[in-house]
Amino acid sequence: MNQDYIKPDNWSIIEEGFDVERVKSSESLFSIGNGAMGQRANFEEHYSGPTFQGSYIAGVYYPDKTRVGWWKNGYPEYFAKVLNAPSWIGINVFVNGIPLDLFTCKDVSEFKRELNMKAGWLSRSFKATLPNDVEVRVEAKRFLSLELDEIGAISYAITPLNADGNITFEPFLDSGITNEDTNWDDKFWETTAVSQDGNMAYVEAYTMKTEFKTCTFMASEYFLDGKKIDATETVSHTDKSITFKQTSAVKANQTFTIHKFGGYTVDRNHDATQLVTAAKTVLNKALKLGFSQLLEQQKVAWAKIWDMADITIDGDVKAQQGIRFNIMQLNHTYLGKDARLNIGPKGFTGEKYGGSTYWDTEAYCIPFYMATKDQKVARNLLEYRYNHLDRAIENAGKLGFTNGAALYPMVTMNGEECHNEWEITFEEIHRNGAIAFAIFNYYRYTNDYSYIPEKGLEVLIGIARFWQQRATFSTAKDKYVILGVTGPNEYENNVNNNFYTNYIAKWCIDYAIENIKKVAKEYESDFDRIQEKVNLSPEELEQWKAVAGNMYLPFSEAHNVYLQQDGFLDKELITVADLDKSSRPINQKWSWDRILRSPYIKQADTLQGFYFFEDHFTTQELERHFDFYEPFTVHESSLSPCVHSIQAAKLNRMDQAYEFYLRTSRLDLDDYNKEVEEGLHITSMAGTWMSIVEGFGGMRIKDNMLSFEPKIPEQWEGYSFKVNFRNHVIKVKVTQKGTEFKLEKGDTLDIMANNVKVTLRSED
Repeated sequence: MNQDYIKPDNWSIIEEGFDVERVKSSESLFSIGNGAMGQRANFEEHYSGPTFQGSYIAGVYYPDKTRVGWWKNGYPEYFAKVLNAPSWIGINVFVNGIPLDLFTCKDVSEFKRELNMKAGWLSRSFKATLPNDVEVRVEAKRFLSLELDEIGAISYAITPLNADGNITFEPFLDSGITNEDTNWDDKFWETTAVSQDGNMAYVEAYTMKTEFKTCTFMASEYFLDGKKIDATETVSHTDKSITFKQTSAVKANQTFTIHKFGGYTVDRNHDATQLVTAAKTVLNKALKLGFSQLLEQQKVAWAKIWDMADITIDGDVKAQQGIRFNIMQLNHTYLGKDARLNIGPKGFTGEKYGGSTYWDTEAYCIPFYMATKDQKVARNLLEYRYNHLDRAIENAGKLGFTNGAALYPMVTMNGEECHNEWEITFEEIHRNGAIAFAIFNYYRYTNDYSYIPEKGLEVLIGIARFWQQRATFSTAKDKYVILGVTGPNEYENNVNNNFYTNYIAKWCIDYAIENIKKVAKEYESDFDRIQEKVNLSPEELEQWKAVAGNMYLPFSEAHNVYLQQDGFLDKELITVADLDKSSRPINQKWSWDRILRSPYIKQADTLQGFYFFEDHFTTQELERHFDFYEPFTVHESSLSPCVHSIQAAKLNRMDQAYEFYLRTSRLDLDDYNKEVEEGLHITSMAGTWMSIVEGFGGMRIKDNMLSFEPKIPEQWEGYSFKVNFRNHVIKVKVTQKGTEFKLEKGDTLDIMANNVKVTLRSED
């Protein structure tokens, strides 16, 4: 049974009623971020019940020493931990000396939590009866500013309802925090200074080993019935925390409010010796604007995001809520402002997985950012990998590859591999293919070829060298084979000739050769520079061609399908429909040994290849492979339902496409995989966007033109979306009666609509 406590709403995520069993799940679901920092939806006031505290700063991490039972050559030295950062949100609240703690209150009623997606704020309200029988009403609202992205703001108001009383607010900063996720219980942070300057407080700390220097800061203002009062704060501090204390006599039905501003300055963005000065500057800006004006700025900034990125769905509130939740969380995580950053699979919502960059970025996220932002944002994501090329060559060198062969990491913060499960680290090498495919996909969509001669070709050459060396010539097959891999389906480890891996390896080499020829002919100076650096020889290119031209692709004549890997048909082929429901999810119910021997597929694998390379196969071939593999797919990866939704729509199986869409869009809201308390599945959320735009909208690039073949689920009255294509903004509106295309930016644009050429003209 999936969870079902989030109230359906077009523009908000809403929880009603307080349940201690839901606290950790809600802390994930109501997480907020602004690209530079983020936090789980922990309560501001103290909570003594089960909770997962989490505040995170973009790009700040700790290299936790790898912990394995048996060390193997080539293992990464560390696993990059997304760090729980010093906390600034805390406000202890006391009523007549008794702490407000929802876990110990006699009664909690009218509890409501709302994440307003349209305006970018989180609120919480409730009534509570404290152990001293004082009844209070609390209304709290907070947001992380998009305009001043080092600042967050909290408004916290408490009203005693049945008694007068002394109410105390204790806003504090605390660097004495720990990670939920740690290998050796290391000390991740060293606090160097705790200081105060008037109503402002600062905690300076740095990360062990990586030595990222940070300043966590705060300042507060107080109001009684909306009128600002002079603060008479007292201050106490330890070597890791600082607490201000403000007490006010409050009559029954009067409201005492604190506005707290806090956040982080980091030496990634400032001189390490000037972090307190930078903090003071941004605090002064926030205090001058005040909570209300900062909130108005927030609404304007989010309106701008939604104007381009929104997808509307008419007649299906749960579907509408799902896609907006996904789009919002993607923008919480990455806005494209800082080219040094990337899109972590949990974003700012949890610590699982570690690292900030997986192949998810190239395979799933780049299409979303290409179409909903300026194309420079997508180019920044490509340049992120170019900037890590030397590390990718080092990573390959550690595994015995030579001559500039590059193996990009499965998980990374700075280009070094930091994933320490051998079947992933050494074997899930298909990630190299996604990085090359993203270069192709970027050029196909933007028509900006300049990236390839400037930077991309070097990446393609390093990847092609890896594939040529990784392949083995099989005399028995008279073909090149790729042995000992894990494909996208992580429920098969150490298999031979995974179809997706072999196919994308062949494609990478062919694509690299194609671009070497083009750059040599059309960009001579770039080619000369690259050639001097990489020293390509005609003999080496012939070796590449031999591998790509004679790559083994396992195929079953009996089933007329490519095999996921050599041994797939040796398995007991019992479909998911015949699997006992008590066994689901198998990754939580079965031993790993049993999973590996089963036919069950975690996510699209062979079908991932058919998604990337749809043009290489006929619709009949897609249908045959979909019908063969989907019945064995358990979709226990967040990256699986979106691909299947797109392909089901392509095959006109709209009921299936709709079912997969709901699963991908509400994966976390309905907690399909029973793990949402660990954090959200951020990167798969871009797949949700693709399932509408590429699935139902049928958007493709064909013959260098934007093409649509729209379809609509019967459950919907209509839907619409916008895409930014080569600096033209096109709005697509689909109803049960037909499709409208509108050019909102740009002069004229020819597109294909259901295989008919249409010329769009601007209405300006």
